[in-house]
Amino acid sequence: MSKETKLIKIVKRLVKRLGMPRWLHRYGPKKYEFREHLQALLFGYYAHLSYRRLVVAMELLGHDCPSKSALQYTAKKLGSGLWMRILKITSGISYLVALDSTGFSRTNPSYHYLRRIDGKMPKVPVKLSAAFDTRKKKFCAAKIRVLPAHDIRDAQYLLQHAQPKIAVADKEYNAEKLYRFAEEQNMLLMIPKKKNIRRGYARRKMHKKFRIRTYHRRELIEAGFGSIKRKFGMSVSAKTVRTIRTEIYGRLAAHNLFSFWFSGLLGQSR
Repeated sequence: MSKETKLIKIVKRLVKRLGMPRWLHRYGPKKYEFREHLQALLFGYYAHLSYRRLVVAMELLGHDCPSKSALQYTAKKLGSGLWMRILKITSGISYLVALDSTGFSRTNPSYHYLRRIDGKMPKVPVKLSAAFDTRKKKFCAAKIRVLPAHDIRDAQYLLQHAQPKIAVADKEYNAEKLYRFAEEQNMLLMIPKKKNIRRGYARRKMHKKFRIRTYHRRELIEAGFGSIKRKFGMSVSAKTVRTIRTEIYGRLAAHNLFSFWFSGLLGQSR
């Protein structure tokens, strides 16, 4: 019961810092508070449970849990702005972040299905671009798209929300527009040079301060993506755009909130 008490305290503290109201809406039934909805969703994302299995698991643990349809409605209602605030609160102030992107499949295809389509892998439509704190091993900003897009489109959004002192990224983010944005925000970008591309005052200025040892901190975001996929799965179960975003944002928030508590149980260093 001590771990359950810690879970409730963590979610209560998070809701208090978010400044959210006690109830989801003013005129609805006052049976379950917003904290109980968020607590159930985060536990479901961490344990990788469906809504039906989540309700059963919460009841087995002795917690009152909203119904399956109520949790689905809450997942549709939570927007990306709220999840970005949760990531910011759970990660804290970031000094050095790494930018990168990864993909999630909408469904997890079986080997029989892959054999029927001549071994061709299905297209990965869900894309996650994230800013990862390389010191705290937490995600401080994220952008989710369900259609293919270049990595540079979400770079300014991630830097604006993460607000780091130093950011490292691969060559896909090497653009003069991004260098100028970083210079305006008093950030230092460490991105390797591209062949035959030397134009741009801000690009040349940042390249003079490039350090290969600092740039290799970018590899930690790959470990962060691997941790997310190993714990929560490589595919998403949601079907609509809003629920897909809520599911992935919830996994990132569960990683930030619970990785510290469960790292000691798994024999890992904190």
